[in-house]
Amino acid sequence: MKHISTLSTVFLLVLQCTAFAQQDTDLNSLRQAPPKESLPVKTPSLNIEEVTVPQSNLDLEINYWRNWTTFGINVNQASFSDNWNGGGVNSFSIGGLFNHKSEYNKDDKNFHTELMLQYGTLKNKDQLSRKSSDRIFWDNKGGVKLSKSWSFFASLALETQFVAGYTYKDVDGEDTRDALISNFFAPGYITESVGIEFVPDKTFSLRFGTGTARQTFILDDRLVFNDRKSFGVDTGKNFRNELAFQLVANLNRDLSENFNIKSRYAFFANYNELGEASHRLDATFTSRVSRVINVSLSGVLWYDKNISKSMQTSQSLALGVMYKFPR
Repeated sequence: MKHISTLSTVFLLVLQCTAFAQQDTDLNSLRQAPPKESLPVKTPSLNIEEVTVPQSNLDLEINYWRNWTTFGINVNQASFSDNWNGGGVNSFSIGGLFNHKSEYNKDDKNFHTELMLQYGTLKNKDQLSRKSSDRIFWDNKGGVKLSKSWSFFASLALETQFVAGYTYKDVDGEDTRDALISNFFAPGYITESVGIEFVPDKTFSLRFGTGTARQTFILDDRLVFNDRKSFGVDTGKNFRNELAFQLVANLNRDLSENFNIKSRYAFFANYNELGEASHRLDATFTSRVSRVINVSLSGVLWYDKNISKSMQTSQSLALGVMYKFPR
């Protein structure tokens, strides 16, 4: 009986579990949502006020100027022993140069100024020292663009030298000065010009100065003669004014990373003497060995009937120190 009662209890439990499993139970009904606003949140009060933010004054300005400065020294020395059978003479030369250029460009207006100073001396054994170079040149130009490559320009240029120049002769085996041939502002030239300028790129320019005037000054009376003209100035006078046509071409171009050519050609023709125009070509080839060491080859071709009836030439090859900034 005892076993029958136990089996009956087990059987009833199985029937209850089966019946419970067959019922559809809604699980959502078993979920309990938390009460709303269980954690109270305090809303702060907002006080809106107008605030002025300080602005820093940067003082930003556009600089329309660009500047370049170059200066250098060239030295050349040679010496020979007394028994040197190859021939030669002891010599020493030194030369210096200073160039400054400034440009102003804004909209269609531009201004250019360039100052070039050169001076050098040469001393050979048993001879007096002589000048190897001597020039002061200052060029100023203002322009207004007419198109991309053409401009109307007006320019003013000054040219002279630093110290006196002489001829030399041998007197009883001794080198002596002979005659004074030039001096500071003897001659000196001031040239004003207006016309049209062609500038295809930053390395080349060509000026057509259809309205050009040049004044020649002789401020050393020792170079004013009563029997002949001096530098084209009439006898006994120290001033001359000319009206002329002028053509000026400037080139400053890097042929490679360390090789540059700079040249200036000037053609000047007096309207009363168009067949006797003067020509001057200055050219310098510079090869940079290092940041400050360079080798330069310079030459000048100059023809002016008022100074000489034949072409004048000058050439120099130098190794020296040159510094340019900005680099």
